[in-house]
Amino acid sequence: MTAPTVPAAAASAGTETGPLLTARDLSVSFAVGSSIVARLRHEERLLHAVDGVDLEIKRGEALALVGESGSGKSTLARALAGLIPPGQGEIAFEGRLLPARRSRSDQRRIQMVFQDPYSSLNPRMTVGSMLAELLRVHHVVPRSEVGSFSRELLGLVGLEEEALSAYPRQFSGGQRQRVAIARALALRPDILLADEPVSALDVSVQATILNLLRDLRRELGLTLMLISHNLAVVRHLCDRVAVMYLGRIIEVAPTETLFSNPQHPYTRGLLAAIPRISAGTDVEPPAVQGDPPSPLRIPTGCRFRTRCPIAQPRCEQEDPALNAAAGDPAHSAACHFAFTSAPPAGAAGIAGIAGIAGEEQPSPSQ
Repeated sequence: MTAPTVPAAAASAGTETGPLLTARDLSVSFAVGSSIVARLRHEERLLHAVDGVDLEIKRGEALALVGESGSGKSTLARALAGLIPPGQGEIAFEGRLLPARRSRSDQRRIQMVFQDPYSSLNPRMTVGSMLAELLRVHHVVPRSEVGSFSRELLGLVGLEEEALSAYPRQFSGGQRQRVAIARALALRPDILLADEPVSALDVSVQATILNLLRDLRRELGLTLMLISHNLAVVRHLCDRVAVMYLGRIIEVAPTETLFSNPQHPYTRGLLAAIPRISAGTDVEPPAVQGDPPSPLRIPTGCRFRTRCPIAQPRCEQEDPALNAAAGDPAHSAACHFAFTSAPPAGAAGIAGIAGIAGEEQPSPSQ
C-alpha cells in the first residue's frame, strides 16, 4: 500500500554522498513601518528574522531545529520551502541552486506541515476534494487512480476511508494534523518540513503524531526537519539538532552529543529548561535570564552576549563563527569559548550551568 508514496529519490538514498538541501548565508528580512516615512527619512527599518544561516540537511536524516519562540525557525522553514523569498543567500537542492521562482517540480519535492492544522485546511472542502484537487493539478497519478491513491494516503496516516467525505471541522485536532500530513505526502516529497506539528495538540495526542512521523520516515525514506521549541520532544525522533537564536544557527550536533556535551551557553540553558520531576518545592529561576533582543536591533558581536553568564569584552566586539570541534567535525558551535575552557559564570544568567553538560536528560513523557 505504501509503495506509491515512496519519494522517487528514496531508492538512490544509499548512493547519495552530498547533502540533500543546503542553505548558504541565507537571510530573510521584513520592512517595518510605513514605506513612505522610510523614504522621507532615507532609512528603512528591517526586522532580521533569518540572518546569515548556514545549514545542511542530509538525505534520509531527521534534523531538529529548536529555539525560543521568535528565533526565526518558521521563517527559515518557509524560505527553504520556497514560500517566502530570501533577501540574500542561496538554497541548493542536490547541489543545484533553486531559483527565486521555483518550478512546480521543485515545489513538490519540499513540503510543509504547519503548526495549526485547522487553519491550513480549506473548511469548505472535504478531505477527498482537497486530495483530489492536489493530485490532479500536479498530475501525481492518472485521473482514474485518484480515488484509490487518496484512500492509500489516508491509510498511511491511520485514517479510515470514511474520512474522504468529511470536512475538517468534523475531526479532532490530531486527526486534522494527520490529514495535513497526508496532503503533504500526496506530492511524494523528498523533504518534509514539520513546523511545530504537535504544539497545538493535547499532550495525549502529541506522542501519536510524533510516532506517526517516525514511522513514515522509516517506511517512506523521507528526510525530515522537525521544528520545535522543546528539546525533550525531539530527542527520541531526530538524528541531529540545530539550535537557533535570534535568526542564526548557533550550535549543530548529533542529538546525543548535544544532550551530553552542549558547548553554547544558550544550548545549556535550553537543556536546563526541560521540565523535571523534583522532590523539592523551591521555585528555580529561569534557565535563561532576560528576554531576547529585538530583531530590529541585533547586538554587536555575539548576539547572545546580553543574556550570557560568561560574556567577556571580546564577545561585544567579535561575532563568533559557527566552527566545528577539532576532533568532531559533526559538532559545531558559534561561541568564542566553545570546545575550550570557558570563563566562570557570573551571578546572573543561566542557572546551574555546572553539571548540565554531563547530566542525563529525561525522555519526554508524552
